[in-house]
Amino acid sequence: MIAREPTLARLATAHDLLLTPYGLDDTHLRKALGEILVPGVDDADLYFQYTRAEGWSLEEGIVKTGSFSIDQGVGVRAVSGDKTAFAYSDDLSWAALQDAAHSVRAIGAQGQSQKAKVGRTKVSKSRSLYPAHDPIATLDSSAKVALLEKVERLAKAKDPRVVQVMAGLASEYDVVLVARADGTLAADVRPLVRLSVTVIAEQKERREIGSSGGGGRFGLDHFDDALLQQYVDEAVQSALINLDSRPAPAGEMTVVLGPGWPGVLLHEAVGHGLEGDFNRKGSSAFSGMIGKRVAAKGVTVLDDGTMADRRGSLNVDDEGCASQKNVLIEDGILRGYIQDSLNARLMGVAPTGNGRRESYAHLPMPRMTNTYMLGGDKDPAEIIASIKKGLYASNFGGGQVDITSGKFVFSASQAWWVENGQLQYPVKGATIVGSGPESLKKVTMIGNDLALDSGVGTCGKEGQSVPVGVGQPTLRIEGLTVGGTA
Repeated sequence: MIAREPTLARLATAHDLLLTPYGLDDTHLRKALGEILVPGVDDADLYFQYTRAEGWSLEEGIVKTGSFSIDQGVGVRAVSGDKTAFAYSDDLSWAALQDAAHSVRAIGAQGQSQKAKVGRTKVSKSRSLYPAHDPIATLDSSAKVALLEKVERLAKAKDPRVVQVMAGLASEYDVVLVARADGTLAADVRPLVRLSVTVIAEQKERREIGSSGGGGRFGLDHFDDALLQQYVDEAVQSALINLDSRPAPAGEMTVVLGPGWPGVLLHEAVGHGLEGDFNRKGSSAFSGMIGKRVAAKGVTVLDDGTMADRRGSLNVDDEGCASQKNVLIEDGILRGYIQDSLNARLMGVAPTGNGRRESYAHLPMPRMTNTYMLGGDKDPAEIIASIKKGLYASNFGGGQVDITSGKFVFSASQAWWVENGQLQYPVKGATIVGSGPESLKKVTMIGNDLALDSGVGTCGKEGQSVPVGVGQPTLRIEGLTVGGTA
């Protein structure tokens, strides 16, 4: 059997699911784009999508819920200057595509008189970062139920204080096809799975929660026995540590952030501020700062959509651009922003492969993929030992940021009070408050233990959610405000 080149194989899959059953082909796509490109329209694209999703959840020892859904449709966009017209339909017929094209081209009446021309079709070779298979089919239903039941058994056997176990298994098969006015034709086949584990432990009438899990762009068979045990151990350990936690001290102090998932603070406090739309409009704390120092020496931040099997990775973004490894901050100097096509054009720079959308019913915008800080040269133990009095936060819950000011608020789900370089006791209720740009300048020690999260991140922006990855090494940051309960 002769294997087909991955780019062409993905295009064939997209055609088979999204065009052929509805009597469409590439000629129809070019014709629809041609009808959109009236005088005054600068750019246009069509975004076809087919999504099949399945979810299972266990609670109180039984699999209580299961869900399955199929969605498909097309989003049609016309751009004139900085204005956008958008229409979408779950009907993939030629008549519906024409109607959508006619609806969005009206924006051209408000633009310039120059008429654009549909470019010749060009299929560029793209990356192959993950398998192009349906993860839902990688385990049968009975095996999925058995997997969740095994998680519960392992957690209950781990410690008698575990009184409740909740577990969830989600999988998604996503096929997209992008046709652009410049002739770009691109497709992607995106598997995505996630396993979540949450336990409740009880001791002396006190209850605490712990959670773990992971996922990525692979099949459900990735969750082998060793990984299940790891997730269970992490969730149970977190709950048991919290059983012994005390109220968190409050005030301005040194904070050390652990490696991996605590990079969500970097994502929120810094990453969003480096997205092109905020900087084009001048509303980000990082606007106009390219080439200037925005962080301490040694701080290098990347957004990388090219990492194999990672939750935030993409072979091509939702505008048909190949994903990239973008250096945003290099040794403390701001080097660039992440861009979609619209903001890149208006800012006179190239797209960075970060045009993303939740679905065909949403507009693309610049979004992060896998955002992380590179490691330094310090041993993590040395960093903790350097704290006279302060907080070590090894895991985080929710948080939010004000893009304009860069101010953020985060809750630590697992943290310790540290004195004279020693972990004294776990604390509960610690809230970390600061400014993203200012915090980067206060980084004084960077660990050599860069780690990425386990594959659980979802980013929200303007009502849209997309899967992302985060990561960082152990970091010491001076002068953060901790809001505690003590």
